[in-house]
Amino acid sequence: MTPVDLQDSEAVVHLTRRHWIVLYPWLAVDALMGLVPLAIAIWLGSKTDGVLRLIILGVAILWAIAIAVRAYFRWYRYHHDVWLVTNQRLVDSIRRHWFHRRVASADLVDIEDVSMERDGIPQTMLDFGNLRVQTAGEQENFVLSNIHHPADVLTTLDRVRDAARQQIGRRLT
Repeated sequence: MTPVDLQDSEAVVHLTRRHWIVLYPWLAVDALMGLVPLAIAIWLGSKTDGVLRLIILGVAILWAIAIAVRAYFRWYRYHHDVWLVTNQRLVDSIRRHWFHRRVASADLVDIEDVSMERDGIPQTMLDFGNLRVQTAGEQENFVLSNIHHPADVLTTLDRVRDAARQQIGRRLT
């Protein structure tokens, strides 16, 4: 299922999102930030009794819940931040939370320049990087940041862009 409605005779050629390395280290940090204070609070709670124990445990549980909610929304944004290359356009769709949605698109024939950037050992070894797409449209640039296999996406985008331009040329003649 695509995050946007496709136009007539439009088909998804490539769907991509950020590399997993962008998400999982942050989830690990969130897990530590939620579990370590909770473990300390349980340990402190075992050393005390009465109301102080309840306060310590209550605050720790609220902290863990807040961190879990933050981790959920990190995961949610990761899974709802996608880029589509179709046979007609490039679509950037993001949902940060349930009540937010932003979609931008550019016709393939309006794409002027595409560049790929992969910088550093982790990006090279794990094959992720950025794709910058300059358009003639209202939104001048699309940045597909930290995507899987950026060179493959660049090749696919060039191929479908050339096909779209050829099809426009055939219609004009």
